Amino acid sequence: MEGAINRKGYAWAVYAGFNAALAAISTKLSVHQYIRYALVLLYNVTMWGCYVNSLKALSSLQATVTNFATNFITSGLAGFFFFHESLSLQWFAGALLIIIGVVILSSSGIEKKVSTD
Repeated sequence: MEGAINRKGYAWAVYAGFNAALAAISTKLSVHQYIRYALVLLYNVTMWGCYVNSLKALSSLQATVTNFATNFITSGLAGFFFFHESLSLQWFAGALLIIIGVVILSSSGIEKKVSTD
C-alpha cells in the first residue's frame, strides 16, 4: 500500500513539473496575448494542484526535486524540438545528473510521509 501511495506521489510531482513546463512553453506560442496569459494561468493552477497532491505522499524534498527535474527536462527538450533551440553537451550531462539525483532521492531513506486521507 505504501509503495502505491509513493508512486502516486511521484506521478503527481511529474504532472506538476510537466504543467510548469507547459506554462513556460505557452509563453512562446504565437497566439493572442490574452490566450497566452490564460494558458499560463491554467497550467500554473494545474501545476500547483498537482504539486500539493504530491506533497501528500512525498517529502517536500522529493516532491520539489521531482517537479523541478521534470520541468527542466521537459522545457529543454521542448525548446530543442519545437523552437529549434540548441542544447549543449553540458545540458545533457546536467540533465543526466539531475535524473540520477532524483533516483537516489526516491530510493533513499527519507522519512516516508503518512497519508492522512
